[in-house]
Amino acid sequence: MSGDNYRGEPSDGGPLDSDDWTAQIPQSVYDAIREEEGEAEDDEDYFDELLREELEEHERIHGASEGGGLELEVLVEQIPVRNEDDDPPTAEEEEGSRLLRRIVRIVGNGASGVGLNHRQILALLRGQDLTDLIFDDAEIDEMMYQRRSNRQDPDRFPKVPSEEGRKLMESGSFGSFDIRDRRHKDISRRILDRELGLGGKTEQLRNRGLMLQQMLPSSKPEMVIHYEDPVCCGQFSDDGNFFYTCNKDFKVRLYDTSNVYNWKYYKTFDYPFGQWTMTDADLSPDNRWLAFTSLQPEVAIAPTDPKDTGDSYTLNFATGDRQPGYSGSFAIFSIRFSGDGRQLVAGTNTDSVVVYDIETRTTLHHVHGHTDDVNAVCFADKMSPHILYSGSDDCTIKVWDTRSIGDGRPAGVFVGHTEGLTYIDSKHDGRYILSNGKDQSMKLWDLRKAMSTSAFMTTNPTAITQSPDYQFDYRWQEYDDSRWYQHPHDNSVVTFRGHKIQRTLIRCHFSPPNSTDSRYVYSGSADGHVYVWNLDATLAKRIDVQSATEAATGGTGRYRTRRYRLHSFENEWSTIVRDVGWHPNAPVLVASSWCGAANDTGTASVHGYNDMEGDDGEDSDDEGMAMGRVVDEKLEAPRSTPGGWRQRYM
Repeated sequence: MSGDNYRGEPSDGGPLDSDDWTAQIPQSVYDAIREEEGEAEDDEDYFDELLREELEEHERIHGASEGGGLELEVLVEQIPVRNEDDDPPTAEEEEGSRLLRRIVRIVGNGASGVGLNHRQILALLRGQDLTDLIFDDAEIDEMMYQRRSNRQDPDRFPKVPSEEGRKLMESGSFGSFDIRDRRHKDISRRILDRELGLGGKTEQLRNRGLMLQQMLPSSKPEMVIHYEDPVCCGQFSDDGNFFYTCNKDFKVRLYDTSNVYNWKYYKTFDYPFGQWTMTDADLSPDNRWLAFTSLQPEVAIAPTDPKDTGDSYTLNFATGDRQPGYSGSFAIFSIRFSGDGRQLVAGTNTDSVVVYDIETRTTLHHVHGHTDDVNAVCFADKMSPHILYSGSDDCTIKVWDTRSIGDGRPAGVFVGHTEGLTYIDSKHDGRYILSNGKDQSMKLWDLRKAMSTSAFMTTNPTAITQSPDYQFDYRWQEYDDSRWYQHPHDNSVVTFRGHKIQRTLIRCHFSPPNSTDSRYVYSGSADGHVYVWNLDATLAKRIDVQSATEAATGGTGRYRTRRYRLHSFENEWSTIVRDVGWHPNAPVLVASSWCGAANDTGTASVHGYNDMEGDDGEDSDDEGMAMGRVVDEKLEAPRSTPGGWRQRYM
């Protein structure tokens, strides 16, 4: 064991407890002591005991040191330097002007042993700060983070309930609000009022809206669809007549949901050039075409009509101008149709936004408007092809006008996230936008409050996020809330917290107007839940998808695939809800998830409103799975095989 790399407690693998403890002593010091003692070189026991006594004495004096901070004591052995021929020393050598100073050991608070190299020794002797020399970058980052977290204001988190969010709830922009309804009428009473026709037209409309707001889906699934690969995204069509899923096996599956309580599988498409995973999908405004992507420059377009047996075709987005000096592969993270269905806009790994004309199959604009990956794009209004947003790992959302996007200048900027964005969604009213960030927060923005381009250039609000005191990798690390801080230039309206954004680019959405009265915002989460918030940032519902998917496998059993057997050392069932689709006309949502001990299988769990614990008078022995059936990707009953998952009717 090398002394330069040694770190440890003296009583736990330190020099005094190690079988090779003498390896911690520099050879020159070891030889010098032997010469001074005048003993034979082969008397190993004597010298070992001598050195041991020296170290034991030091540990006795300093080992129980108590005190804060970093206290270093330097033990220095001064050894006269002999010339190479071992001749008698010169006069200068006799005067002691040349000494080799070797640091035997540095003890911090009587605990750890650290060996220094020549550069560190010279810096110490010159009185320099050794921080950058002793500690590596990761250790320095952690120390800076600890200093910063110790200074953090405990009240820095956004106030809940949010006053601005409360104003939005009362404004009527996000559904009905009755300030007189202090007791929150039961839904059965509201149904009775509706049937009796109580109140005027305005009162009846308000009553309908408030009734829809109360019909939130439950954790008990109507149905759990199992896939052999994780589900990357899944959404209903705007009319609710079909639902699609995109899986990591590069397949897109379509289901007839014209009767949302009686699904029918009808079509599968393959993405022909898939790499690693599917990244995104979007429906054309008329719901006739589905665009889907992988980490490739090609976008596949497929017909959604059950009677159309045609294959998909591809469009190559890499034909436009690339970022100067960029030699890597071109990958698409996000894809969206314009409001008129004539254009597609994409976010890419080249820090750019691409606007593509479908009819001419040409790239209209390729704008490098960010400084990191563009993970999400969307249009402000489904009826207009002009205003669009892009969200990036550079922690910003930029507003673009397609009529002037060619000059590379955004029309406005949103700042407030302190880590990269994973997804953005528009309310499609030309005003409000929602975003998820790796800083474990979701934010609501108002287009009227966007920062101007000139102000963005002047203040440089991204400087604080470009040089953080720490590096957080959401794919592998847990996020520590003590790292969270309020961005000094935050121009968001409401901040929502409580969910987990880890492992993958988790998505968020506005709730639909016809089934929820536009009352809520919601998101998937890496902890296996769907989070539904009121606009004032209070939690309206938390839907437990993990319990539902685990119970659907047969309690403690597992949905066993070849990959599961390869990861069988991981025993805990885990669910990551990556996307959530809410039916536009019914109180039903579908959670698209990564599942299993290694998150290498997938589920689409259907959750509906159910005010009764036991549906149809039947009880369940499993928590979190009180009804529903388990099916495969074609909605067929699974095979009843030993160790496999089985169909359950609860």
